[in-house]
Amino acid sequence: MARSKSAKTATSAETSPTDTQGAKQLSRSLGWLALLGAILALAGIVGLVYTGVATLTSMFLFGWLLLIGGVVGLLHAVQSRGTNFFWLGVVVAALNLAAGVVIIRRPEVAAEALTMFAALLFLTGGVFRLVGSLVVRGPQFGWTLVQGAFGLLLGILVLANWPSSSQYVIGCFFSLALLFDGLGLLATGLGGRRIVSMVADDRPPHGPSDPSGPDEPSGTNNPYKPKNA
Repeated sequence: MARSKSAKTATSAETSPTDTQGAKQLSRSLGWLALLGAILALAGIVGLVYTGVATLTSMFLFGWLLLIGGVVGLLHAVQSRGTNFFWLGVVVAALNLAAGVVIIRRPEVAAEALTMFAALLFLTGGVFRLVGSLVVRGPQFGWTLVQGAFGLLLGILVLANWPSSSQYVIGCFFSLALLFDGLGLLATGLGGRRIVSMVADDRPPHGPSDPSGPDEPSGTNNPYKPKNA
């Protein structure tokens, strides 16, 4: 009995520093996540103020991503030569490389083309939502109708001011995405750190005491304890 008590005490004493270190590491990781979210949110706010710079920045990033994707796709196609995927991979990689070069060299023209494409998407999506909500009239009729009207109105406004709207539309969407993603990461990091601290505070302390309870004082009669013969 004494050996089992000492083993439990030793086990609890050994696991306590490990649990504390794991909680600290998790809290530190969540802190870095919150810091990343704050940086992204700040970048989104700055982008909303300077939408023209945000548009050019997003175009350059998009162009470099296409270039990197084209190089990786070309290397993958070369590795898979001799298969049916080879020529398809080469064509896709070449298109990515060409599009990346064009976007990096002419970011203004690329922004105009993407703005036109986004406006057409808003228009078609809004029309389909409006027609679908009027024909089906499901339980989400009002919400779908509002979404369709908003998409249609947004597409009309973007097309009405095109091509001047290309200077701020892409940058505004890019900045809003950064802002909301940053706020989500910030909330996740701070909330996670708070939960980790609450769990660490509620955890019972590990000490040399016996987890099974206090020892019985000597001299007390336990009816369930067998008497020595």
